[in-house]
Parts: sequence; C-alpha cells; structure tokens
Amino acid sequence: MPSFDIVSELETFEVNHAVQNTQKEIATRFDFRGQDVTIELNEKAKEIKLSTESDFQCEQVYAMLEGHFFKRKIDIQALDPQKAAPSGKHFVQIIKLKDGLDSDTAKKINKAIKESGIKAQSSIQGDKIRVTDKKRDTLQQVMTFLRDQQFGIPLQFNNFKD
Repeated sequence: MPSFDIVSELETFEVNHAVQNTQKEIATRFDFRGQDVTIELNEKAKEIKLSTESDFQCEQVYAMLEGHFFKRKIDIQALDPQKAAPSGKHFVQIIKLKDGLDSDTAKKINKAIKESGIKAQSSIQGDKIRVTDKKRDTLQQVMTFLRDQQFGIPLQFNNFKD
C-alpha cells in the first residue's frame, strides 16, 4: 500500500552555511565597519545568538540571516526569534531553530488531514506522521493540502513508497 512520511527536519549544514555567509556579509558591509557585531550558531542547543551594539543593528542582522536562509532554500518558519534584550552595552537576540515535529503540532496536522475529507489514513509515529492509502493520487492530494496550510513549522515529505 502506498505511503509517505511527514517530517520537519532542519539541515544543520545548510543552517551553518547561512550563518557563515551572514558573518561574511557583516564583515564586508560599510555600516557595520568598526562595530562589535557577532552571530554564532550553537548546534547542540539549536539556536543562533546575535550580539550587536543597537536594536536597529539586531534587526538588520536578522534580516540578512533570513535572506541567507531563503537563498539556501531553508524555510524561514524554522526560525523562532526571541525578543532582543539589552545586555550591558550590547543587544542580544536568541533565535531558536525549530527542528522535528512536537506532539502538539503532529496532532494538529493529523486532525487537519482527517477533517479535510481526503480518504487517507494518517497516524503519528514518534516524530513523524505516516500517511497511507490505496491510491497515489490520494496521497498527492494530502501533500497539496498540507502545503497550503500553515502550521508554523516547515514540513517535508519523504519515504514515499509504492
């Protein structure tokens, strides 16, 4: 029976490249010359730390980071920016990275599939949702339906089996 899995995985090497490209852009931009501006990726904690001298610079660096995420085809929904807070003479902003399906989001997706009227079976299996049906066309309808919805996290469809 045809099936596929719905997951939300973040490619950390692509995130790392986006952060490195943002660092390079900060080093070459004229408006950041002589300023103490840093951006760091903590892969274990799954967060990015921005440290700037002003709130406006923090917003500028975040916009650059979003641009580099877009260029690397990483969904911007994976970013969860926290409020920038003053820390000494710097502004520090933590951006958490959303990776994996949490149980609440998985339940929302599962409920949306069942309420859509599409006759596919879906079940939560750990950090993924397996969708099965007798026809491939029905599975493609589910994929199209989910692409149109907003769940606040990027979704990928993998492990498609005939």
